[in-house]
Amino acid sequence: MIRMIYRWRVQTADQEEFKAAWGRATTRIRGTTSGARGSMLMQSHQDPTEFVTLARWDRAEDWQDPSRTEMRYMHKIAERLSADVFEEIEDHTV
Repeated sequence: MIRMIYRWRVQTADQEEFKAAWGRATTRIRGTTSGARGSMLMQSHQDPTEFVTLARWDRAEDWQDPSRTEMRYMHKIAERLSADVFEEIEDHTV
């Protein structure tokens, strides 16, 4: 398993729209792309304009370019600060 970690900067006025766009993109990707296991959206307490999305994929080969069509609108209303791939070693969440 891999985890894709994206950091975003989203202006206050665009946050609700960003959350909705993230939900639509995640649902489409998970439903149509082999190896996609869904995503989680988090917002920083220290800086409410910073969001992190954490996507889970079966393999790095299953993941595609972060500028994929499903995410284009997110890129229009938010600034992507980073996109990093991490190998999942263990998961002790419930």
